[in-house]
Amino acid sequence: MANFNLNINGEKQQVDVDPTTPMLWVLRDHLDLPGTKYGCGIAQCGACTIHMDGAAMRSCILPVSAAEGKKITTIEGLATKKGLNPVQKAWLEHDVPQCGYCQAGQIMSATALLNDNPNPSDEDIDAAMQGNICRCGTYTRIKKAIKTAAKEY
Repeated sequence: MANFNLNINGEKQQVDVDPTTPMLWVLRDHLDLPGTKYGCGIAQCGACTIHMDGAAMRSCILPVSAAEGKKITTIEGLATKKGLNPVQKAWLEHDVPQCGYCQAGQIMSATALLNDNPNPSDEDIDAAMQGNICRCGTYTRIKKAIKTAAKEY
């Protein structure tokens, strides 16, 4: 066990956990941030996607020791006091979620894409989102929502 000082959604947090504990479980079990979902546990489905210093990362394989001193953003940290971010608004506008399980990870990947590339091509979207699996198959709506959100970036 070790103490880790984390910056989660702009707030300082301290946890005392094994250094190899995946951030997914730190977020869900120690910091009560359940929006990041467990999917596969091997970084293949994207349900656990968070941002680390702005980059989309799979939290199921990211040890807490690698997150210390980094800026971590979860789905709970995207919205501001002003409201939802453009991706979240577009998700609602295009009625993207069906079962909703993968949506936090999808939104986090889409937000990282638009933060990096505010005018993505279809190929850019496909490349950025290819590792996010949606068992409901809402990929067409996801792409439309990303294009709508891009207009606000």
